[in-house]
Amino acid sequence: MAAAAGGGCCGVLYSFLFEYDTPRIVLIKSRKVGLMNRLVQLAILAYVIGWVFVWEKGYQETDSVVSSVTTKVKGLAVTNTSELGLRIWDVADYVIPPQGENAVFIMTNLIITLNQTQSSCPELPDKTTTCSSDSDCTAGYIGTHSNGIQTGKCSSAEARSKTCEIFGWCPVEDVTKLYPTLLSSRMLKTSPFWSRITFGIPSSTSRSMYASLKRNILPTINSTYLKSCKYHPQTDRFCPIFRLRTMTDAAGQDFQEMAVQGGVMGLQINWDCDLDKPYSRCVPKYSFRRIDNKDSSHTVSPGYNFRFAKYYQTAEGVDSRTLIKAYGIRFDIMVFGQAGKFNIIPTMINIGSGLALFGVATVLCDIIVLYFMKKRYYYREKKYKYVEDYELGNSTSYGSQEESPQDRDVR
Repeated sequence: MAAAAGGGCCGVLYSFLFEYDTPRIVLIKSRKVGLMNRLVQLAILAYVIGWVFVWEKGYQETDSVVSSVTTKVKGLAVTNTSELGLRIWDVADYVIPPQGENAVFIMTNLIITLNQTQSSCPELPDKTTTCSSDSDCTAGYIGTHSNGIQTGKCSSAEARSKTCEIFGWCPVEDVTKLYPTLLSSRMLKTSPFWSRITFGIPSSTSRSMYASLKRNILPTINSTYLKSCKYHPQTDRFCPIFRLRTMTDAAGQDFQEMAVQGGVMGLQINWDCDLDKPYSRCVPKYSFRRIDNKDSSHTVSPGYNFRFAKYYQTAEGVDSRTLIKAYGIRFDIMVFGQAGKFNIIPTMINIGSGLALFGVATVLCDIIVLYFMKKRYYYREKKYKYVEDYELGNSTSYGSQEESPQDRDVR
């Protein structure tokens, strides 16, 4: 067995070193095989022409877009609450910070705590702060969600259970005071927030190695038009001024719902320019989608919010602040796209690749003919011909039932 195995290995090695395979053209007259071969070639031709060249523009060399974006928000909103009274909100109040990099935050709701000073006051009640006596409080203790450092005393505030006293910014923020939304349905009827506040991108520029500087304010747009236009996906696709409602509706969201706990919206600007066409047809396309997860049942902290404070001193020289927990919508502006132009190099590469794909039809037909058809053994005899080394004086051919006149001449 060992000798046989050794002989087999030697035979394989001998065949590898001293045998040569060369293609042989065999014309098979079969309707099935011929039709299948033409169908595969037709499919490959359709792929190369339709997909590679027409749809994917394989004759072009492309370059990515480099862009810069600036934003501007305008408009007023009106609220009337028991805590703040009648109040006007302008851009300086609800756009935080005033300038953002490719993003802008618009506050739509808030929890405000007025006139905080550093003093002692009761902590908000929870399972770690409720107490019945001073022994339940630990002086110097600071929890993860504490609003200050415990003094070791147990105190109570009006309409609250007893809680441990803290030293910190007092009175502490009461998160239960979150409004259903400052922009309630009643307020929206008298002072529609999404109609009065607009979000504009007055300067979104892009360029590539092929295209010169291009702005989203088209040459046909003038200052008079910008003062009155509003973006609409059907009637005015090129106006760079957007209503909040238009953007949320285009993303399939309810603005009134997002205004309560906030959210993150993506404003996408797509510059997809075919520079083989007139340069004026290189225009931006706007789209909108919500980025954060609005499903609060699967999110620990739904929406979008943060805190900031405004500091001042009282007439007595006491440091005070107004703490604001701001809920709102953050708009992330994402610019992407590419510019393409005809180039002979990618054209020739894709043509060569397409021609090479035509070999797939031959391989597929060979597999079917040699392994799956009823007369596969007959076709295999016609396909392969085994020839001994003529220089060794043994030119006997086998593997075929008939010899050609050229074979007889060689012998």
